Parts: sequence; structure tokens; C-alpha cells
Amino acid sequence: MYKKQMKLQRIACFLSIAASALVFLYALGIMTDLYDMLYTMIPVPDDPSSVKVAGAMIYYDMQGFNQSLLRAGIGLILVSCLLFITSTHTRRKYYIGNYVAICLNAVANIGVALWAHGQIAAFKAQYLSTVDFAQLERRLSRAGTYTDSTFWFDVNTAIFAFALFVVALLIISAAWKVTLMKNERKLIEAGKAVSA
Repeated sequence: MYKKQMKLQRIACFLSIAASALVFLYALGIMTDLYDMLYTMIPVPDDPSSVKVAGAMIYYDMQGFNQSLLRAGIGLILVSCLLFITSTHTRRKYYIGNYVAICLNAVANIGVALWAHGQIAAFKAQYLSTVDFAQLERRLSRAGTYTDSTFWFDVNTAIFAFALFVVALLIISAAWKVTLMKNERKLIEAGKAVSA
């Protein structure tokens, strides 16, 4: 049983790094379409009257959030590395450091997922309700950079669902480990009682 559990914990630890890296890459890519379409529509960012298309200021409105999400992605990678620093991926017996690493990872991923998903949903609603897509399409049709896709807003659901799935795997693996350690302790105590 220990072999199966240790295989699961190793997979969960590596998936944790992958999920954190995915959040980081998402933070790098979320502004891609907005930059291509809206950056040139705001010649002077400090002057709202210079905006060529209604709603284009969302590009600048999202900058602070994007920077925070990028930092959060880096933080998640560091927290995931803590699983490897405490040898959670290879350790047969867990110690306090392993439980702390798993709890920090779970709290960080759940917190970032809830915060980011809420923010992205709000920005998506703002994007869809304020941007004048007809005017934007007229201005960008020749350049070929126009898209009314909300892919970068929508894909966050899959990315954060994957991160939460990995958290669930880590917690299941830890619970399984605790059960195996208790059973092993009982067998050792029973063996000692028989030999005495």
C-alpha cells in the first residue's frame, strides 16, 4: 500500500509545480488579446478624452491585477517548491514540515483561485459591457488583430480547476499517509506485545 500512496504523493507534488507554472504562464498571457486590440486605441493613457474606442481603458484598468496575478503565480511556484524542500515527494513518513508544506500549498492555491476567478469574472463583465466592438472592428479590420473572443477570460476556470484538483490530490495523499502510518504503528505495537 505504501508504494501506491508514495506514487500518488510524488505525482501530486509534480502536478503542484505544473499547476503553479500554469498560473504564472496564464498571468503572462491574459493581456495578449487586449494588448493587440486596445493598446493603440489609447494614445495618451492619462487623457481619457484621447480614447479612440469606448471601453478601451480596460487594458489599463487590468494592469494592477495582472501584476498581482504574476506575483501570485511566482508565489505559488515557491510554495510548491516547499513540497520538494521538505521531501514530501519521497518521504515515507511525514513530519510536521510535510504537513505545513501541504497546508500552505492548499491555502495558497485556494486563496489565489478564489481571488483571481472573482477578479477575472468582473473584468470580463466590464469588457463585454463597455467595449464598443463594432467601432473596434472597423478600426482593426485592416490590421487583422480584431477578435471578440473571451478565451483569455474564460480559460481561467480550467486553470484554477486544475490547481484545486491538485490541492485535493495532496490532501487525499496526506490523509492516506496518516491512515497507513496509524496502521503501521498498530502492527508494530501488536508485534511488540506478542514478542513480550
